[in-house]
Order: sequence, then structure tokens, then C-alpha cells
Amino acid sequence: MSFTVGEMVGPYRIIGQLGQGGMATVFKAYHAALDRYVAIKFLHPAFLEDPSFLTRFQREARLVAKLEHPNIVPIYDYTEHEGRPYLVMKFIEGETLKATLSRGPISKEEVARVVDSVGTALAYAHKRGILHRDIKPSNVLMATDGQIYLSDFGLARIAQSGESTLTSDMILGTPQYISPEQALGKKDLDEGTDIYSFGVMLYELTVGKVPFSADTPFSVIHDHIFSPLPMPRHVNPNVSEAVERVLLKALAKDRRDRYKDVHAMVDAFQIAWKEGNPQLSETMATQPTQAEATSDTSDLSITPKEAPTMIPVPIPEVNSAVSGATLPSATVQAREAPQPVVQPQESNGQVQTQTVKPKAKLGWLWLAVAIILIIGVLVTLFAIRSIHKQVSSISSLIPTVTQTFVTTQTTGTVSEISMAKQYMAANPEDPQGYLALAMAYVDANMPEAAHEAITNLENSGKADETTDWDFGRQFADKNAWLFAARLDLDAAEMHLKTGPLPNDLQDQLQEAVYKAYRNRVALIYLPILRLSAIDVSMATIAKSRYEFYFGDQLNGQKILDQLNLKKPNFPEGQLLQVEYSAKVGDTTRARQALKDLENNPAATEWMLTEAKSIEGTLP
Repeated sequence: MSFTVGEMVGPYRIIGQLGQGGMATVFKAYHAALDRYVAIKFLHPAFLEDPSFLTRFQREARLVAKLEHPNIVPIYDYTEHEGRPYLVMKFIEGETLKATLSRGPISKEEVARVVDSVGTALAYAHKRGILHRDIKPSNVLMATDGQIYLSDFGLARIAQSGESTLTSDMILGTPQYISPEQALGKKDLDEGTDIYSFGVMLYELTVGKVPFSADTPFSVIHDHIFSPLPMPRHVNPNVSEAVERVLLKALAKDRRDRYKDVHAMVDAFQIAWKEGNPQLSETMATQPTQAEATSDTSDLSITPKEAPTMIPVPIPEVNSAVSGATLPSATVQAREAPQPVVQPQESNGQVQTQTVKPKAKLGWLWLAVAIILIIGVLVTLFAIRSIHKQVSSISSLIPTVTQTFVTTQTTGTVSEISMAKQYMAANPEDPQGYLALAMAYVDANMPEAAHEAITNLENSGKADETTDWDFGRQFADKNAWLFAARLDLDAAEMHLKTGPLPNDLQDQLQEAVYKAYRNRVALIYLPILRLSAIDVSMATIAKSRYEFYFGDQLNGQKILDQLNLKKPNFPEGQLLQVEYSAKVGDTTRARQALKDLENNPAATEWMLTEAKSIEGTLP
């Protein structure tokens, strides 16, 4: 059945045909009542061979229509015309990525944008239990306004969940991007199948061609299942070793060997891509990656009110090539102090040095050593007397550990860590031990160890949604916002599997993420992709705040302006405007944004408190 220009399909007037594929034919149409253009996708008539198709179509279309994400083409309507089902979607002015690539390779900056946009969309859908099943360049739309969209969510699902004979034909239509398990007809597909197809697209974008192509579709499918992946650097020597490693993992035949989720894959690719293309440092400022978070360690100081930094910072080698490197304080003092004459000595077969000093000064030296020892003894005695106060917070978490153990320690920090470890050994099934150990490491300014403790908790399977939520609140009470946000995010991801987030958890997560993104390393623990899968607006606030403080202030404000344009009454956006305006000295705009926030019924207590504290800094 074909449609002619000017024909009415329900409330839509057909303007012209946009394209045709193995699953559907797409038309541009106009909706007069709403005064907007739309894209109508009529599914292939062969689907009607399946008597249950229309029921399944409505069920699947309703599910996909709930996806609301800036990088996913929204579905406005779904129904049928003269027995033929169709979807009504937003009309995107632009072209497909396939059409763009047909004219030649895209820029390295554009590759990074495509990967981020598609990855964000996929991660968002996966968190809601929806697979795409047909990732390929022809399903990526490059809008003329610069936005990138992933289209056709659910169409493969609609086709493959029934008994239509069209299923195999549809698969054979685009075999270059199919995963091995999908080609084998396995029913238990998971995120891994999208990761593989996305990996094929990354291979094409970086290497310049798809990994497998042959004269027949069956040959291509056979290669996806059985043939080794052509090594990217053999096909294109310009591909970096880091990018090749990402492609090899994403395109593993066994899905268990691929990345655990899309955001891990995208994060790894963006780091590898930027390492191989250092000129992207500025052009990718709006899409920061882990590489950016680790490229500058100047802001890694830890204060009692800031969550500790969790990036291992290696001490640089001291040689003539290093300038401005921060050396340990003892080393600096030794280099700045007047250098006495040094003579070589031999001890145990090794050459050592010995300082030659006038004998007349030895008496003063021993006196100084004695004074230092006396001071050290006094400090130690004072530490032992105060030990009970220093371990009270951990003792409350682990009541079964006796105070006798505490008195054997030399410092409160050592006691807290030791107590937590002892409790974990005695109570391996209690997640409180992990919490106690992580908190002890936070107090000791040992962020890597704290990070490991929380990772072990996540991997242990002993923490549920309620536990993570409660632990997040306890870290928030200590102003350890990075840890609080990470645990809240874990809790939110668990809860989304059963339903929408409760208001209390949503508010707790928003506060923790907002405050955590004042820390340079927030990108490591709270990737934008994971946040986007929970709440796109929250992720946008995080991206804007990170960019404002650690990238380009103007770009950070631009990201916020775009959000406020779409959601003018979003309270976090109003709060962030108060913060930005105060920071740049625009008192008038800051006070107006504060007034808007105070009059916003959606503003929560922490937002108003934060805004009031900023108001106190205004002249």
C-alpha cells in the first residue's frame, strides 16, 4: 500500500516519502492542529502475517514511547491506518550518519560527539530495560542544529518478538552490525548485543570500514560468529593501540568478555580517543572524560568538608626534564638547605654518602636530637589519651568490638581502620563493616583505600537498595559528597528496576551529585552517562558545574542556559544560576535567580539553604 502526497492519514497530511528500509517506509507529514511536521513510519505489511502482531506492536510501542531523552528521537503517537500500523515521531531536519559517512570520514571531534550522544542514549534506555537491537549509522541522525539522535528504538524488538517470516529477512538486511548471539537467534539478549553493534560502528568510525563485509549476507553473519576480528591497526596503522584495545573488548565474540555496560565502554573509548588525538583537549571540553579528570592534579587537596580525591597521583621522577613538580616536603627542605661537604662511603657493597661536619658542632646536634625525642614522647602520650574520642564514630557502627582493643593502638586513625577490619573478619556477611572501613579511610585521607572498600561492598552483593541509601546519608552527614553520591546512585539504579524513584531518594541523590561535582575527580566516580540514565536534567547540571569550574566558565553557563530554556522552572537550574552569577560578580542576576528559587514550590530545603549561603557572600 502506497501513499500519495497530500493524502490524509488520520490527522496527518502526507508531504512526501523520506526513505524506505526492510522494516518500514518513512514519510514526512504535517499535523495542522499542532502546526508541526512529523515523521510517520509505516511498518512493512508482511508483519500482519502474524495474527498477534498488532497487540504486540501496541505493547512495545507504548514502552518505547516512554523514553524521554535528548539523544533519542521521541515517539509522539502510535496507531494503525486501514489495518497498517505506524509510528509518529519527531521530524529531524538533517541526515543519517550513514549519509554523512558516504561523503568521507568525519572529524575526530565529531567522532567523539557521536560516541557520547549514542552512548548516552543507549545507557538511558538500558537502565529502563529496553534494548535497541539494531545499532547502525543509518539509525543515527545528524540534525542540522548540531544535535545527534538515535532512532528506531524498539522496532527490531517489535519485529523479532513474533513469528513473522520477515524477521530473518530484516536481519539479513543489515548483517554488518549484528552481534554473534543475535545472528545465532538467541532469545536471551542483553545489553551486550547493543555493545557489540555499537562497537562495530566505532570500528567503522575509527578504522574507516566495517570489520566484516562479503558478497553475501550469510558470509558476513558467518564471520561475526566464527571469524577472528581483523586487527584494527593492521587495517589502518593510524589507529592508536589504546583505541584498538577498546575495539577488541567491545567486539569480543563472547558477550561476557565485553564491557559490563555502555557507559564503561564509552568512557574507555573517549579516554583512548583523546590520548591518540591530544588536539581534542579543548574541542571536547563540553564532554569531559576520565582523561581530563586525571590530567590536572592541582586541585586534589582534601579538606574535612570535601569528599576525598580518589585519583592515585604518582610522584614524578626528579630530573632536569621535570619543571614545577611538587616534591615531598622533606626533599624540598633538603634541596633548599645549605649543602655540607659529602664524601663517598662503602657499606655492604654499596656506595653511600656521609656528611662531614665540624666536630665542634656535634654537641649541639645531640642536644637537638634529644629535644626532638622528648617532644615525640609527649605527643605520643597525648595521642593515646585522646584515642577513645577519635574512634567513637566507628565504635558506634561496630558495637561488638571492645574498647580494650582500642587502647592498644598508637593513633585514632589506625584504631578505626584496625577495628573495621577486625569486625569484617568476624562478621563477613554484615555490610556495616565495609561502611566502617570506608569511613575510617576517609578520615585518614586515604581515598584510594576508601574507594576500594566501597567497590568491594558493591561487588560483594551484600548491600541492597536500603543499605546503599542509608550509607549514602551517613557519608553526606560527613560532607563526603563523592562517596555519598556514589552510594545514592547505586541505590537509585537498584530502585529503577522496580519503579520510579521515591522523592526522598531523588532529592538525596540530587544534592549529593550537585555538591560532588565541585570536585575535579567527580567524573571518575559519577560518570555523566550513569547520571543521564537516572535523570538527564541532573546530569546536565553536573556537566555544567564541572565545565564552569574546571573547564570554560562561558561554556558552563551556556550549558545551563540551554537547560533553563527547556525547563525554566527547574529549581536546580535556578540554584546554579545563583551560584554562577555570584561567582562572576553579577549581583543583580544572582538576586533575581535567588528570588525565582525562593518562589519555586519545587525547591527543596537543601537548595534554599545552599542559595542562602551564597546570598551571604553578595555585596
